[in-house]
Amino acid sequence: MSVPNALTVDVEDYYHVSALAPSIRRDSWASRESRVTANTHKLLDLFAQFGVHGTFFVLGWVAEREPQLVKDIAAAGHEIACHGFSHRLVYDQSPAEFREETFRSKKLLEDITGSAVLGYRAASYSIVRRSLWALDILVEIGFTYDSSIFPVRHDRYGIPDAERAPHRMSTPAGGSIAEWPMATASILGFRLPVAGGGYFRLLPYWLSRWGLDSINRREKRPFMFYLHPWEIDPAQPRIPAGRLSRFRHYTNLEKCEARLRRLLGEFRFGTAKESLARLGLIS
Repeated sequence: MSVPNALTVDVEDYYHVSALAPSIRRDSWASRESRVTANTHKLLDLFAQFGVHGTFFVLGWVAEREPQLVKDIAAAGHEIACHGFSHRLVYDQSPAEFREETFRSKKLLEDITGSAVLGYRAASYSIVRRSLWALDILVEIGFTYDSSIFPVRHDRYGIPDAERAPHRMSTPAGGSIAEWPMATASILGFRLPVAGGGYFRLLPYWLSRWGLDSINRREKRPFMFYLHPWEIDPAQPRIPAGRLSRFRHYTNLEKCEARLRRLLGEFRFGTAKESLARLGLIS
């Protein structure tokens, strides 16, 4: 591949996760044990060992409390992008609420780093059909690319028939933004989610690797991979939650770091901004 795959990290803590939200009150966040800084630094050290750079989609709530962490990520040569402020799902916000909190987070990250923030990723990939209006707001406030659309069917997110490859996308109001959807492998017409995160922990490594390799070799294009700092932290506090949420969140946490090491050694990675520029989708 002449264009690197995108290595991305959603910088949030274990108590921000949407799957656990019914069990964790937002007003308890500030009093909970924070593990995001230590876990993110662990990822930074790991990426340095492999000589790779990635894109860190930082939650504004984290950036406001841990500005030095944002500086450390940028100082290590990684791209800083925006993950919103409150980790509220886009379709649970009004357009005015979404605009205010997304602008707030973008400006905060830019003030901390002194550099423009070009990329956005919604909490839990919550730009779906009924919230495509958010793309116009992203364009309005200065984002050049988005990575929020998951071309699969899921109970909380997804546009099942969305374009799978990076592309320029028309917004509902007639604007345009670069979109890099989360990675899916095509198997006999079925879209297998292989983008990372919970799928990377739940699927056998060989299947994730096969799916990602098929995107590079068969489709001859780069893929988008993601994970969270808490996914390499099997010692994180256990939150009482529903059976499905516990399964999605805690399964194979103890295997994730070793799998990630294998992945970093077997594929070529870079930042989303770098790869989109090479593809001619952003300038």
